[in-house]
Amino acid sequence: MRKFVGVLALAVAISAGVAAQEPISVMVLWSGTELDAFQQVVDNFVASTGIEVRIESVGRDLPQILVARLEGGNPPDVAAMPNPGQMAEFVARGALVPVEGFVDLTQFPQAFVDLATVGDHVYGIFISADLKSLVWYNPDALYAEGLAPADSWVELMYITEVLAARGKVPWAVGLESGAASGWPGTDWIEDIMLRTAGPELYDAWVAHEIPWTHPAVKRAFELFGAIVKNEAYVYGGTTGALSINFGDSPCVLWDAPPGAYLHRQATFIKSFIANCHPELELDRDVSFFVFPPIDPRWGTPLLGAGDLISAFRDTPEIQAFLSYLGSAEAQAIWCGALGKLAINVNVDPAIYPDALTAQAAEILKGAQIFRFDGSDLMPAAVGAGAFWEGVLDYVSGVPLDQVLANIEEAAQQAYGQ
Repeated sequence: MRKFVGVLALAVAISAGVAAQEPISVMVLWSGTELDAFQQVVDNFVASTGIEVRIESVGRDLPQILVARLEGGNPPDVAAMPNPGQMAEFVARGALVPVEGFVDLTQFPQAFVDLATVGDHVYGIFISADLKSLVWYNPDALYAEGLAPADSWVELMYITEVLAARGKVPWAVGLESGAASGWPGTDWIEDIMLRTAGPELYDAWVAHEIPWTHPAVKRAFELFGAIVKNEAYVYGGTTGALSINFGDSPCVLWDAPPGAYLHRQATFIKSFIANCHPELELDRDVSFFVFPPIDPRWGTPLLGAGDLISAFRDTPEIQAFLSYLGSAEAQAIWCGALGKLAINVNVDPAIYPDALTAQAAEILKGAQIFRFDGSDLMPAAVGAGAFWEGVLDYVSGVPLDQVLANIEEAAQQAYGQ
């Protein structure tokens, strides 16, 4: 915060001394409540500094618009980056400004500094994140079976096998999501890949530096299949997994009697649980634990997504704005309004709407390894196409070697190989 206050004071002085100050232009993809929350953040900065900030919301076409604007010689001053991979592409073009000289990086978990680092410099700041590596459960139901959260894959499979042996269904899995059906399964596979192959091989897989037929990818699918393809382990069997909507899937954990006991999903699933069971007191009746380690070498990496901001120009005003966005003050406004998880470790947990969200934020603070959702980083034809389809085919019974060969064929075309 001291560094932010110093830069902020400089910005205020500049603002007071310049009659016709050029406003800061900011391009974002957010709309609706997210855009409203970001406007609150900006309004607070403007009120403190007098520096004008103009927000341009361009929706999901932001990556293409940013490239076109850059090539036309008219990029915004500051922009939300779709993901670290595309941030690195702008760095390779020489388009982005390093931020380590004016943003206090010690206020962020090292994993998020590393994600925004290219070469020897840091080119962006994360203002929030969503955490995906969570297993949700009904504590009353699980403890009634004499079981507790798992600390390892062996323990997770033990819970699974014990429940099935008692004639109970361990898992609720929903892969249906309209045109996006299959994506929940990709998150499973990505979490497993991080825990069995490690972050470096995970990165190589996302960049298609190893093929989809690689043994590490095949193993991740097989461990996913060991649960989801077992008719006794999943609510409704494979037919249920394929046909139940992802948002409806966890509801059965709080039915009487429970339809299932475990559900792997991101922090955002909390709102779906609350909608289908409004009688629940979330902080008492709903719990989660981190998706456990599989190979001890890799521990418990965290999977998720985040909101990343970078700058295309370097002025004292822009420096002040980015320093502010990284501050606890700004992130408290943004995350408090949206229920997202703040990256700044100094944000007061009291901003969160419930103890569950505060707990997830605490987990994020301790992140040693954090990776973006792999399918989001891949070309759309793969990450939002062949990968989604491959999950559905695999659960439907298509042989795994054929599934992986199909995705590899799509990947070779998408990556231009």
